[in-house]
Amino acid sequence: MASDKTPTTAIRGEPLRQRVLDAAENLLRQGKAEFSMRELAAEAGVSFATPFNQFGSKAAIMQALSTRRIDRMEALYSAASPAPDALSRVLLATATASAVMLEEPLVNRVVMGWLGAGSQTPGQVLARSTALWALALGAGEGLRPGLREQALACLPGQLAFAFRGVLSFWTAGELADEALATSAGEVAQSLLLGFIEHEDRTGPSASGPRS
Repeated sequence: MASDKTPTTAIRGEPLRQRVLDAAENLLRQGKAEFSMRELAAEAGVSFATPFNQFGSKAAIMQALSTRRIDRMEALYSAASPAPDALSRVLLATATASAVMLEEPLVNRVVMGWLGAGSQTPGQVLARSTALWALALGAGEGLRPGLREQALACLPGQLAFAFRGVLSFWTAGELADEALATSAGEVAQSLLLGFIEHEDRTGPSASGPRS
């Protein structure tokens, strides 16, 4: 039987947290959604205690995987050409976020399914998601001036809740892959409807991230 320990020299200079997360993703890609922490440690090539020491629980690992996906959404969104108004940017962010979830739907459904599990240490999923929508809203160009301050204060969190809600139906299989981006875009546009200036209320259609 192989030792549960990995020589320190074998992992020197490699961030352990990222190594564990990479291993978790690999197991999910193999269809091992119910992997144990021992299996995870073996896949990562670290000691059995390492995943616990780095994260504390499997639920916390899944939260970190979700945060990793939000980081990718933000990176892709930031790399796209900026749109001139808040509504267009929010729809672009919505389409980008949906595209990231559809890159590996089987893996991402498992990750999403774990987000309701309790964890001793609260994750950063809500905070990171809220930050993504705040980035998309920017300075609120195109929002009604009298309501702009209120919109920028409340909409990032509301958009985070809304996108999570759409993803929950997608995770449960009630929303098809091809309907994810459209549904998420419609919900986001509905949230902004009362805040945008009259001429912008029809809004552009949601589109994917630009290459």
